[in-house]
Amino acid sequence: LMYALLGVGIFYTIYLGFPQIRHFNLAMKYAFGPAFQRKKDGEEKSKVNSFQALATAVAAQVGTGNVAGVATAISMGGVGSVFWMWISAILGMGTIFSEAVLAQKYREVRPGGAIGGPAFYIREGLGSRWLALFFSIAFITYIGFTGSMVQANSITVALTTAFPIEPWVIGVGIALIVGIVIIGGQRRITSVAELVVPFMAIAYILGSLIIMVLYYDAIPHVFGEIFSEAFSTKAAAGGAAGMAIKYAIRYGVARGLFSNEAGMGSTPHAHALAHVKDPSIQGFVAMSGVFVDLLICTATALIILLTGAYAEPGLISVQITQRAFEETFGQAGVIFLAISLLVFAFTTIIGWYVFGEMNIRYLFKSKAVYGFRVIVIACVFSATIFHANLIWELADTFNGLMVIPNVIAIVILAPQVKKLYKRFLARRKTENI
Repeated sequence: LMYALLGVGIFYTIYLGFPQIRHFNLAMKYAFGPAFQRKKDGEEKSKVNSFQALATAVAAQVGTGNVAGVATAISMGGVGSVFWMWISAILGMGTIFSEAVLAQKYREVRPGGAIGGPAFYIREGLGSRWLALFFSIAFITYIGFTGSMVQANSITVALTTAFPIEPWVIGVGIALIVGIVIIGGQRRITSVAELVVPFMAIAYILGSLIIMVLYYDAIPHVFGEIFSEAFSTKAAAGGAAGMAIKYAIRYGVARGLFSNEAGMGSTPHAHALAHVKDPSIQGFVAMSGVFVDLLICTATALIILLTGAYAEPGLISVQITQRAFEETFGQAGVIFLAISLLVFAFTTIIGWYVFGEMNIRYLFKSKAVYGFRVIVIACVFSATIFHANLIWELADTFNGLMVIPNVIAIVILAPQVKKLYKRFLARRKTENI
């Protein structure tokens, strides 16, 4: 899957002529411009703008992978893995552009609001109902159940490390908050995401920047080490030359792709919600989501490298990032990271819920949504009191099952993406969009 996702990123980057580099300014304009615009008189307040859709997408993208995943990449793949994480994000921008454009093209506007995603462009674009059905079932199982359980379990681990709280108490609290938010439906979730996501991203990056300022003299050395180790062919374990670069690429690319979710079929659900003048506009907005994810991953990587936390023996996953904050801020740093993980994982749960609900509405009647909400809340609670090993294995399995049909669809439908992209570029010359 890693090679497939990376290959699709390379394909779209070349096929569309490097849009993530040539039109990066448009991505920033379309993504963040609506955040500072008020709805015009008479404009439907129920409509989701591009920034709200982006906030919902980023809510799902930015999760424990940005904290624990980056730490794991560095510990397993070495310092050079950070460079390959950057490469995967740049290429992923091309992939996610195609997903958002297709989500816009094949979305359906219903009385309760817009709805769309891979199941819709697989069914309508490819004309394959069975593949769309396969995607929806795998997606609901992963996003609604096992994926949300992983996030809830991560919240529990972080909070019980920082505070003397019983896991079941955390479970009740998370389930209650998640329930209050998701019962309000898509509108409430996009509103919450619009408020919380910018705050959580800025707060985490600012905390990381403080560490960077304190260790500013080591920054040039760290960047030099990232680039040199990315292409290092020095002998690694077992004396095999080239092993170092192999692991750097493997873990850097893998963690980068699974953090920004480009090509995985999750974020198109959020981008289908937006009301925009042209599908390509939301494609550029989707690109900026990968960029935000990349900033947070880079912040995590730099503080781990600057503090030397990755070199301490016995530390794994989130413990490495936790040690970096503790090294600088003491116990306050541990608490800050626990709260950051809480917000990251919580917003991922509610973002994923929106995507899962769309697939429930695709497969069943609207009343099935109520049952889905109950099961999600139950899964969130149960994940806080059970061991996560089986949950992680199930999540990885269903994650892979949902990626395969999505990758098939976006590759076959590439000519449609290019046609819409060219139409957009032509419209820009004659219209004010």
